[in-house]
Amino acid sequence: MEPIIFAYIGIGIMIILSGVGSAFGVTYGGNASIGAMKKDPSAFGNYMVLSALPGTQGLYGFAGYFMLASFLTPETTWATAAAIFGAGIAMGFVGLFSALRQGQVCANGIAAIGSGHKVFGNTLILAVFPELYAIVSLAAVFLIGQSLG
Repeated sequence: MEPIIFAYIGIGIMIILSGVGSAFGVTYGGNASIGAMKKDPSAFGNYMVLSALPGTQGLYGFAGYFMLASFLTPETTWATAAAIFGAGIAMGFVGLFSALRQGQVCANGIAAIGSGHKVFGNTLILAVFPELYAIVSLAAVFLIGQSLG
């Protein structure tokens, strides 16, 4: 196997896992929103914001590709390919689990809002905590890219 293929596998893992996590996360929020709208349709804007929040991890995985794309050349060494693969694994798995857990936090907040509780701001704050780890992961991808350049 050529090193470039190993690097692209890492990129693929990063995009796939973070995207799958986001797809599930926003689905958790969307499902909770549908149930909550039966009780309180006037809070749709809050439901929409909280439902969309787990979608950012998929974007981080995609952004990670752009941070590493300049190193994806036919002359890529095994050391560079291993660094890209490692960055992809890290961002992919952290993005996956961060989005899943964030979606669960958001779904619980949506259900509470639908039941008449005024917890949008609190839910938003609590939902940012799982997001922090995806951001740290993206920062690690950036630092790995900087160490290669």
